[in-house]
Amino acid sequence: MPGLFLTFEGGDGSGKSTQSELLTAWLTGQGRTVVHSREPGGTDFGLEVRELVLHRRGHIAPRAEALLYAADRAHNIATVVRPALERGDIVIQDRYLDSSVAYQGAGRVLDPAEVRDLSLWATGGLLPDLTVLLDIDVETGRARLDEARTRYDRLEAEAAEFHARVRQGYLDLAAAEPARFLVLDATLPVEELAEGIRARVATLL
Repeated sequence: MPGLFLTFEGGDGSGKSTQSELLTAWLTGQGRTVVHSREPGGTDFGLEVRELVLHRRGHIAPRAEALLYAADRAHNIATVVRPALERGDIVIQDRYLDSSVAYQGAGRVLDPAEVRDLSLWATGGLLPDLTVLLDIDVETGRARLDEARTRYDRLEAEAAEFHARVRQGYLDLAAAEPARFLVLDATLPVEELAEGIRARVATLL
């Protein structure tokens, strides 16, 4: 069976981890092998990048930040994702290039097309078979984060205006590529969201 590359996107607090775990349990029950990854931090190298871009206190120039994410992405795809897909596994990943377009493109006000092209070059043009976007308004997402936060995070600490740009950036991406995206209201009940995701993934199996 061919491999599948499935990514979860959305603002912080949208419930990506919960839905990823539920989808994994369902796919495993279907007899498929699931490989998990995340960006940044899906590899040992990526963990070092994650420390820099998310937990370093102090300014990082927006273009430098975008390049760090792209470097992490290049290594993750080459060493984790592509080998898994070639084995016929299903890769479920927390964040991919759409995060860079939304956070560094829209959020940091860089050129979204340039940010996307950088990631496509870094990964040899790999796009997901399906991207699940869990859409959530900034206030609700922030409230969920405040309950769960355990450590300083540079991006979570940004002002509401930044996160509003990120959300709109995501919605613009989904509108531009409706065949690749499944957009769901992240405030819906957990099981209702899971059912919607399973139904869409079933069409790809």
